[in-house]
Amino acid sequence: MVFQYLLAAVGRDSADDVFQETFLAALRAYPRCTEADRLDRWVLRIASRKAIDHHRREARRPIPVATPPELPGHPTPDAGAAVAALAELPQRQRDAITYRHVLGFTVAETAELMRCSPETVRANAYQGMKRLKGRATWAMD
Repeated sequence: MVFQYLLAAVGRDSADDVFQETFLAALRAYPRCTEADRLDRWVLRIASRKAIDHHRREARRPIPVATPPELPGHPTPDAGAAVAALAELPQRQRDAITYRHVLGFTVAETAELMRCSPETVRANAYQGMKRLKGRATWAMD
C-alpha cells in the first residue's frame, strides 16, 4: 500500500528510494508512536511527508542544459505520463486522488490520513481530477 502510494506520488524512478526513507524514518520514530492500532495510516503519513521532501529536493536540482534525444520506436508509456501529470498537482490534491482512487480508501479514511475534513478531501479530489482530465496526456479508466 505504501509503495503504491509512492509510485503515484513520486514516480517509478524515485519510489524505491523514498520507500526506504519512509521505513527508516518509521523505525526511528516507532518508540514515539501513539497510533499503534493504526500503523498503516501512521506509515502512510510518514510516506506523504517523505514524498513532499522528495519534491522539494527535486525542485532544487539543477536543470540539464541539453536534453537527450528521443529514441525512435520507444514511446513514453502512458503510466509515466499519468504519474507525471499527477506529480504536477498540488500536494493536497495529489494525496486525495492517490488515497481515494489509487489505494481505494474511503473519504473518511482519507480525511483521517490527511488530517482534514471529508469535505476538504472531496474538494481536493474533485479539483485534482478536474485538472487531470483537462490534460491531454492523462488517461482515466
